Amino acid sequence: MATKKKKIKMMTLDQMKDKDIGKIGTADRDKYEFDLRMEVLGEMIKSVRKERKLTQEQLGELIGVQKSQISKLERSAKNVTIETILKVFNALKATVKFSVQMDTQEFKVA
Repeated sequence: MATKKKKIKMMTLDQMKDKDIGKIGTADRDKYEFDLRMEVLGEMIKSVRKERKLTQEQLGELIGVQKSQISKLERSAKNVTIETILKVFNALKATVKFSVQMDTQEFKVA
């Protein structure tokens, strides 16, 4: 009995994102990329906190918030102000660097 081999189509991660979420610059893709960055930021906070051997409760006390807020922040930093993020990293004695990129499209004020 002869079997037919199915050819598997290979795709890069970027190609899969373009196909399933949308191309860069579309609303869905922008939301996806933003949410992903916020998850990574939360993981970074958790990692630094653990490296400093602090509990969520101890970190919360250092910046004046409840343990539950630190837990939420570590899961996703989506709904947190920059001020809170800076307080957290300051309490963890970690340096934060922000990068701002300007869109090259023409900017007009109406």
